[in-house]
Amino acid sequence: MKNALKISLFLVLLVSVTSCTNVPVGNVGIKVYKLGGSKGVDTEVLGVGRYWIGWNEELHLFPTYQVNYTYTRESNEGSPDNEEFMFQTREGMECSMDLGVAMHFEMNSIVKMFTTYRKGQEEIRSVVVRNTIRDALNKIAGNMPVESVYGAGKGLLVDSVYKMVSSALAPTGILIDKVSLIGSVRIPESVKEALDSKVRMTQEAQRAQNEVAKAKAEADIQTTKARGEADALKIKGEGEAYYNQKVSSSLTPQLVEMKRLEKWDGHYPQTYGVNGGLMIK
Repeated sequence: MKNALKISLFLVLLVSVTSCTNVPVGNVGIKVYKLGGSKGVDTEVLGVGRYWIGWNEELHLFPTYQVNYTYTRESNEGSPDNEEFMFQTREGMECSMDLGVAMHFEMNSIVKMFTTYRKGQEEIRSVVVRNTIRDALNKIAGNMPVESVYGAGKGLLVDSVYKMVSSALAPTGILIDKVSLIGSVRIPESVKEALDSKVRMTQEAQRAQNEVAKAKAEADIQTTKARGEADALKIKGEGEAYYNQKVSSSLTPQLVEMKRLEKWDGHYPQTYGVNGGLMIK
């Protein structure tokens, strides 16, 4: 009886310090031994299923699908904490931006990755990946003027950050698929107003330049048209003069008489004069 009680108590104690943990679909598990000579990461990656995890063990899950996450200052996206990225430009201007990241884990490198960082996937995303992005952002933006970061250069900035972060994390099994800008780059309001004013003046100057070019083009068209009409009149006048000259030079008395006879209908005038008077036939 006493032995049965001891066995029961042992089983209750055993169950209380162990648990059956599930590795859900779309994930793999890494078992970690916390104490003893074998403490550390188990070299076996656990697939989908249920596993007994003892008091000296921890199970960390890693998704096999692509993870999308946004680092923003908004409490209703990503983390409730402010996760915006702060950085400085070449002039030392304080700026910030929100970024989105798409990433996945290389399954053959899961053990190596956990051995390197000793963190689960959420900690890797919120600490390792975020810190790597922040460092890359400061290195790249630190060589760019604020005007470029705020304007046409922000695409190049984000693309360069993506390449640097991907290169840094890929050897450890963290594969970055994409880094994207969310919203716009935030800069001091006074600088923003100055840059916006500069853009407006540039646009107005360009508009004025375009109007001048348009007016010049229209004037050129009118000039060309007038020159063409003048040339046409000149050619026509020269042609008519040449024609008249040729006609005049060909009008001999004989030709005039011949032309008159060609037009005569064979009848004499009905009224003619004799000895200074008039006679009617």
